[in-house]
Parts: sequence; structure tokens; C-alpha cells
Amino acid sequence: MKQKFKCSAEVYDIPQDLIIPNPNQPRKRFDFDGLEELAQSIRENGILQPITVRSTQDKKFELIAGERRLRAARLVGMTKIPALVIDMQQKDSALFALIENLQRQDLSFFEEAEAIETLITDYKMSRDDVAKKLSIAQSTLSNKLRILKLPEEMRFRLAKAGLTERHARALLSLEDDAQRERALSIMIDRHLTVQESERMIEQMLSRNSKTRTNLRGLRDVRLFINTLNHAVDTIRRAGVDADTARSETEEYIEYIVRIPKIEQLRLTLPGEADEAV
Repeated sequence: MKQKFKCSAEVYDIPQDLIIPNPNQPRKRFDFDGLEELAQSIRENGILQPITVRSTQDKKFELIAGERRLRAARLVGMTKIPALVIDMQQKDSALFALIENLQRQDLSFFEEAEAIETLITDYKMSRDDVAKKLSIAQSTLSNKLRILKLPEEMRFRLAKAGLTERHARALLSLEDDAQRERALSIMIDRHLTVQESERMIEQMLSRNSKTRTNLRGLRDVRLFINTLNHAVDTIRRAGVDADTARSETEEYIEYIVRIPKIEQLRLTLPGEADEAV
């Protein structure tokens, strides 16, 4: 992955207290054991690769790349650290930091997605521009951004359990966070692979679909019964002594309407009431 930046650079030994964090550092979590191992390597061999910084207006240096080396050097107690000073704008600094971490495969997929979102929202880069800079397809970029729809707590649990981006995307197939939480708990407890997780979620979606169909069918039956009750009420208001009986089993509902035969009916015809007086 080759990116072209117009810059001039020199290596300096810069005092630690002049180096400030990169506000756009995409990596949020650092493994302490890994930092200790790196610190031990620095004790024995020194820093083999300088960190990368850019100068700021307040005569300090903003870190662009090499935060693990910087943190490990501080653990060792180094007062100065070799740094490559690059002339670079803040937007390019954010992009450079993201690309550098991606090339080293140092980022989790959530950190990568958050960094991409920052480039789009804070620096007004188009999705097309970001995709080109990162050498990925727009569909891939869109899939990466989709996982940010998951709540932060759910993202933390996914990352802590060592699950993958495909696990996260599979959860998005479910309808709400309650179902996703249930599915995630099963994934973690049973150590499900991506394929096993996808099959489980397909089963959950199938059950949800059947439940909706059953509920819709139940609403339709109630509508039919209400229609029958209304018809019987209409018959009774006409003076017909209609009788009804209803029974229900697990398999069906039986609704019986008994109406007297026509010769047994005693209907009051127009004018008869006056003649009877």
C-alpha cells in the first residue's frame, strides 16, 4: 500500500515532554505485556526505528506514528527519543497514522472503523476518497462502518472475546439489541466460529419469522370471529332468536350458529303492530 505525501523530514533526539499525543490516534487499546516486552528490547538494543512526529505552532511535536515505541521508551525512562520530524497537515497526519497502523496490523477492526469514521466526519473526506487512500473497495469500507451501529458495550465484549469482524456483522442481521446480546452471549460462551454463529443467527431469524406469521394468523382469526359475532348481533336485532356455540382445541376453533327454520320465525312485519292495538 503506497501513499504519496509531500514532506521533508529529519531525525532529531526530541525530549519526551515536548511530544504530545496524536488526537487522531486510531489505536485505543494497548497490551501492557506487549509494551513490557518492547521496553525490554529497547533497554537491550535501543530504538531501532524512530517515531514520526510533526511540529505544531506551540513549538511542540505531535505524534503521528510510533505510539507503542513512545510508551515503551517512557517505561524505560528515556528522556529523549529519536523522531522523524515531518512537515504535514493535521488531516494528512490522521490519515498517515491510520495507514501506518493498518500496515502493521496493529488495529482492531473496531478501531479501524472508528478511524475511518473520523476521517469522514471530522475531516470531511468522501467515502470514495478514503477507500482510494486505503486501497479498499467502497463496499468493504461500508461494511467496516456498519459495525459501528453496535452499542459500545457490545463492541467491547466482542473485542475482549477475540471475535472477528464477521462475527460483528452477523449480529447486525438480528432485529434489535436484545436479540444481539443473547446471540453474542451464546457466541462467547460456546466459542462459536463465524460459520457456527451465522447458522445460529439464521435459526433465530427463522424462528422470529414463524412467530410473526403465527401472530399475524392469530390476529386474522380474531378478525373473522368478530365479523361472525357482528353478523349474529345483526340477526338478533332483526328479531331472529339466533343461538351460537364456540369451542376451541389446539388444532381448530369451532363456531356454530343455530337459526330457527323460516316457518318457525315470528317476525313483526310493518303495520302488524298497529293492527294488534
